[in-house]
Amino acid sequence: MSQPLLDIQGLRTWFKTDDGMVRAVDGVSMSIAAGETLAVVGESGCGKSVTARSVLKLLDMPPGRFEAGRILWQGRDLIPLPESEMNSIRAREVSMIFQEPMTSLNPVYSVGEQIAESLRLHEKLAPKAAMAAAVEMLRLVQIPNPDRRVHDYPHQFSGGMRQRAMIAMALACKPKLVIADEPTTALDVTIQAQILELLADMKSRFGMAIMLITHAMGVVAETAQRVVVMYAGKVVEEATVEELFGNPRHPYTQGLIRSIPRVDRSAVKQRLEQIPGTVPSLLNPPVGCRFAARCKFATDACRAAEPPLREVAPGHKAACIL
Repeated sequence: MSQPLLDIQGLRTWFKTDDGMVRAVDGVSMSIAAGETLAVVGESGCGKSVTARSVLKLLDMPPGRFEAGRILWQGRDLIPLPESEMNSIRAREVSMIFQEPMTSLNPVYSVGEQIAESLRLHEKLAPKAAMAAAVEMLRLVQIPNPDRRVHDYPHQFSGGMRQRAMIAMALACKPKLVIADEPTTALDVTIQAQILELLADMKSRFGMAIMLITHAMGVVAETAQRVVVMYAGKVVEEATVEELFGNPRHPYTQGLIRSIPRVDRSAVKQRLEQIPGTVPSLLNPPVGCRFAARCKFATDACRAAEPPLREVAPGHKAACIL
């Protein structure tokens, strides 16, 4: 098997607070191959975005800190790298589409200027050439009248168009990996579908890999090849999309899938299932399986020791003693 593009090994990203140490990411391992789409799913607060930001070291340190683990980018550990070397990797090799474009785009610079900035910095383009490339990127992401809109400001774009502009900015330097942090949040269903279709088109056009951070299982089914399910700062299941939806092994994953509305069962009236309880505090996580308090199958053994993430079928891992 060829070396993965990105290989995260036992990552622990913790945050020091007045109340104690928050174990936001606590021993996470996952990898992404070239050209692959990996979906990372889970409830809000499970550590998805912190994992993504850890890859590019876009965290305030302090209070954040890398307690343990390695982040291997093409075999090179990113954690010990100084800021100057990380800046040569950001946008050029690994880029990120942030969750909320209105707060991620600078309101006092035009959209074209913000796209052109990374081209001037990383591709060493002259200002005029960088702006011409920004126009072309807006055209690629299907912004109407890109020659005119390149001079507009973020507040002059709709929500869907701002997200397209963020995608254009992330892809401007043709990176090998794009981390998309919930790129369809706060968009209506029609625009969500357009954004996902655009990402798929850009992936095939540029041959890049995508790490898709999301909590929408329907999005996962349409876009990803493999899925990593996170809960309370840990990976609880990993499998191909077909295997995960066809035969989920962890009770948390089963609950997520059963909470999805099914069109093929619309004739049968039944309530959607919900997962009872709440996510445990990551200040003082419980001993044993962190999902045990919400799991109907939990036993004393689940509460006594943390179940390891182990292979239960070829290419399918689960952290459950059952």
